Amino acid sequence: MTALLAGCQALSSLSTGGQVKESAFRPSETPVTVDSVSRNDRLAELARAQHPRILATYGGEYSDPKLERMVAKVVGNLTTVSGNPGQAYRITILNSPNVNAFALPGGYLYVTRGLLALANDSAELAAVVAHEMGHVTANHGLQRQQREAEEVLATKVVTDVLGQTPSANMALIRGKLRLAQFSRNQELEADAIGIRASGQAGFDPYAAGRFLQSMSAYTDFRSVSGATDASLDFLASHPNAPQRIELAQRHARQFGPPGQGARDRDSFLAGIDGLLYGDTPEEGYVRGNTFLHPRLGLSFSVPPGFVIDNSAAAVTATGPGELAVRFDGVALNPRTQLADYIRSGWVAGLDPSSVRNVTINGNEAATARAAADGWKFDITVIRAGGQVYRLLTAAPTASDQLDATAQTVGGSFKLLSAREKASLKPLRIRVVTVKPGQTVGSIAASMVGVDRKLELFRVLNALAPGATVSAGDKVKIITDS
Repeated sequence: MTALLAGCQALSSLSTGGQVKESAFRPSETPVTVDSVSRNDRLAELARAQHPRILATYGGEYSDPKLERMVAKVVGNLTTVSGNPGQAYRITILNSPNVNAFALPGGYLYVTRGLLALANDSAELAAVVAHEMGHVTANHGLQRQQREAEEVLATKVVTDVLGQTPSANMALIRGKLRLAQFSRNQELEADAIGIRASGQAGFDPYAAGRFLQSMSAYTDFRSVSGATDASLDFLASHPNAPQRIELAQRHARQFGPPGQGARDRDSFLAGIDGLLYGDTPEEGYVRGNTFLHPRLGLSFSVPPGFVIDNSAAAVTATGPGELAVRFDGVALNPRTQLADYIRSGWVAGLDPSSVRNVTINGNEAATARAAADGWKFDITVIRAGGQVYRLLTAAPTASDQLDATAQTVGGSFKLLSAREKASLKPLRIRVVTVKPGQTVGSIAASMVGVDRKLELFRVLNALAPGATVSAGDKVKIITDS
């Protein structure tokens, strides 16, 4: 979703009671666009050039008209009090489960569906967006790390064993973009600007502190359960400390005691109802310690204690003792023997005598061993369903867990039946109303496709330990229906 929204000069006549009407968002015969406002702006030109890369890194745009209208309404209200009334903003919802939001010069604003899933009302979304608009208003500019962020272990070891530098495609899709890398002082300045703007726009100014607390709870949850890609998260580039929450609350108190402003929770929840949660069907699903891909029709599992990271480029998993697994596909001539393929030179440190032809769950396969730079590897190549897949398991040279791990992972590979493929559905956020007799525990237990249901339910709904729900409350759950 991409919406173009201009400042208060363009929208002042469309608002009532300080809130912009949804009906106001209709095409204009003379639209104010980012391109027209930022033309000849060098930083804006750089930002415009980065837009395609951002889309590639974060899964493209996420399209949901109902959600787009809700987000556009929030951003529209903020533009009426923008510190730069001539600025046009282009807001894009990114199809990524990562929790992130950021801004580029020239009015480019981005928010992921993962962040929308974590927020609980329009005021919290406004606080995040206003913070990012604050960076633009304060002319903090585009500050990008020059060095690539360090890849996870599994990506590093696969690069070593394959004897190649990271490909351009990997750099594009998993480039570890560090966007809006501002200094601590700039972050605090953007907090102040954002809270002032959201409060002036009529939103609850205390929402910023609430969302910072939700992110802190999300960080704690993620540190145990594992995340998709921490460097692509809001928390990787936005300092989150108790002192910052206290400063946010201090700024909010300038508007009065708690209870000021609108939360607009019902409108927000209606907008995110049905929002895709987690992985997309195109990338396959992670369910506990199993990866399943309905389009490719396959699955495999990793041992307990491993955390799977699913991306468009590859599926990786890391486990105890620095063990790592990588799964991907490769285009291969059907007439090429798998053992010959392993010997063809793409594996560095290969032990040629270890190459073996095997069968895995009825599928033609070949295995081999390799060693390089303090690591040892098991290479398993499988031909299934007319395609060829690679499973690479890596362990430190001193580890005694390579054999068991590789056998568990390779032996679990299988093709899915038509019924199994049909039963796989994406997870979504659903908003439900608490019924009499229901509790936090019973509602959390109804969620599907996720682990640690009770903890995740509390995180998603900003419920502190010990907090309860009452009949009639609206809450978010995760389900595949």
